Amino acid sequence: MRNACLVFVGSLNREAPYFQGARGVGLGVYSFDEETLETRKLTETGDIDNPTFLSVTPDGSHVYANSEVLTWREGVVSAYRFDRQTAALSYINKQPTLGSITAHNTITRDGTKLLVANYGIGEGGPDRSVVVYGLREDGGLTAPLSSLTHAGTGPDTARQERPHAHSVTETVAGGVAIVADLGIDRLVSYRIGPDGSLTRLAESVLAPGAGPRHVALHPGGRFVFVMNELDSTVASLALDDTSGRLSVIDTKPAVPEQARDGNHCADIQISPDGRFLYGSNRGHDSVAVFSVDQQTGALALVDYAPCGGATPRNLA
Repeated sequence: MRNACLVFVGSLNREAPYFQGARGVGLGVYSFDEETLETRKLTETGDIDNPTFLSVTPDGSHVYANSEVLTWREGVVSAYRFDRQTAALSYINKQPTLGSITAHNTITRDGTKLLVANYGIGEGGPDRSVVVYGLREDGGLTAPLSSLTHAGTGPDTARQERPHAHSVTETVAGGVAIVADLGIDRLVSYRIGPDGSLTRLAESVLAPGAGPRHVALHPGGRFVFVMNELDSTVASLALDDTSGRLSVIDTKPAVPEQARDGNHCADIQISPDGRFLYGSNRGHDSVAVFSVDQQTGALALVDYAPCGGATPRNLA
């Protein structure tokens, strides 16, 4: 498999009311040949509960997996080591996430920290929205270095009754984290300190009821794109690296108008050259494709591609 790349997959192995049929193995590593489209299993482990979101180091040697279990009052994030030579996946350690329904994580660009976002249901356990961990020399997680909690609500009383931090993403230049909070219709920017501290820089308000979920970054660093789960739109924003402020440039529907009812947007990714944007639609069961104006950041719809299945959650 000369043109093979590694694919890390997290799947549900415990039932959850908002997922149909949890029959996954847990955490798996596979080899994918980009020419033949052949996939080969390298290793799998079921010794982790519902790893619904993963971050992998650039060299593929370590993976950090959130465990999302609705009945837990506090989530967990686990660290694993992957050996390419032996195709072995080894557990290192785990840490509590200080919040519930742990939704997203990201490795900082300098490779020293892991940022975690907790969706949060507020049922008696810890209720932190964002948590920062240090990464040890062996790839394991330190105890939390810092954490913070959002406040507020949105107009959708069923989904925006409280803050719901759904993702945390570091800017291209590094040192600034952007948290998409579905519950309060805001992108909140924080300065990441060398000690793992978070200092609030700015709040960028989106359309009422938008429900921002995931963020993608233009490789040039000037533009930020957000997939809005609740109103099925995608927005492009201009980023001021110094202030952390984001200004809306453009907003486009992520699905045809007749498909908005019953659709919930999920993930968003950008092509390596920054020319195209891809967003997944759960309900319409498609991937929306947009072109990106390299000068202005404006979006233009290219196509809705069938996802080949149902309820596409993440893209890579």
